[in-house]
Amino acid sequence: MRTTYRMRAGRFLGIPAAGLILLGVAAILWAIGLPAAVIAVFLVLGGLVVLGGLYILARPPVVLKLRDDDIEVRGVRTPWTDVTEVARVETTHGEAIVLRTKQKEHSVLVPISWLAPGQTELLENALRDRLNSAHGYTIWNGSAPEDGDRAE
Repeated sequence: MRTTYRMRAGRFLGIPAAGLILLGVAAILWAIGLPAAVIAVFLVLGGLVVLGGLYILARPPVVLKLRDDDIEVRGVRTPWTDVTEVARVETTHGEAIVLRTKQKEHSVLVPISWLAPGQTELLENALRDRLNSAHGYTIWNGSAPEDGDRAE
């Protein structure tokens, strides 16, 4: 099963705003009376930027994908068996979730400010569950083992 986490859409509001500014410039150029070719360039460019911005707002870029066998963060795939620890760290850009691997220099950071509101806790729970299952850990529920399940 794959779970996908996307960037917070609000980070990209400036893109359609820039397209609207270009359309406003086209309107001003039309009011001044410049040639239609210049106005057409600004109209087409502004329209394309607005459409591209609306597409990005509707489908923000993917930050990470959780799969059964591995985790993919911004295109880099790491098997669950290589992840040794998941923790929160403070960086120069704010708080982030770090995935420490067997190779210390290959740790992966996921800035929390990139995630949509409410996704941080869901992501932490999913990371914990998948990491536990990859390493064979189970959470003790407080009950005693059955008679046939004795540690030796």
